[in-house]
Amino acid sequence: MRLWYHKEMKPRRQEDPRANQKARTRKALVDAAAAMFREGSEPTVAEAADAAKVSRATAYRYFPTQDALLVEVAGLGPAVAPVDAMLAELRIADPEGRLIRLLDTLHPIVFDEEVPMRTALRIYLDTWLEARRKGEPVPVVREGRRMHWLEIVLEPVRKTLPKTRWRRLQAALALTLSMDAMVVMKDVCRLDDDDAQDVLRWAARALLRAGLAEASATNGRRAAKKI
Repeated sequence: MRLWYHKEMKPRRQEDPRANQKARTRKALVDAAAAMFREGSEPTVAEAADAAKVSRATAYRYFPTQDALLVEVAGLGPAVAPVDAMLAELRIADPEGRLIRLLDTLHPIVFDEEVPMRTALRIYLDTWLEARRKGEPVPVVREGRRMHWLEIVLEPVRKTLPKTRWRRLQAALALTLSMDAMVVMKDVCRLDDDDAQDVLRWAARALLRAGLAEASATNGRRAAKKI
């Protein structure tokens, strides 16, 4: 029994306390800035830090410029709120159905809000380039919403995939979501909005099916070896 326990019982996945703390700190800054924005002011990073009771040095690591803060507070956060609301009520068990619901909720927002989305992307790139120019560590300006959304969407298949393949599938699907994908479809591929969204939906389906088929084949081989 003891040997079976050590072989079969796997340790529970440990959450990264530093990642959780970073998420809480970032949320505190955004919430404080949003409250000030609703009152009619455009808060600076320092003002948001003071309101959130976060050190200014820490705040600037999350939002190096006022533009980086305001694009989150006034632009992206409110625009994609319907995605979070949809995922909170998602009851579909089929992973492909869950993924399509995400795409069909997010992409109309991204394409309708093209100007603010491109503005946000410019700010992210400007921040990266400025840090490189100064020889400083590149700050993590983007929240990484897509990865969080895909965590939720892919939850039904988490146990069927090894961790490395699950993460690979999540990363691959991230290529089909958000403003980056929109820019490629429109600027590189020269597609109109409808065709662009259709291609991204097709690509996401193909990646998901390929990842699940690969996992199924691997699990089948493992099961055969045990017989």
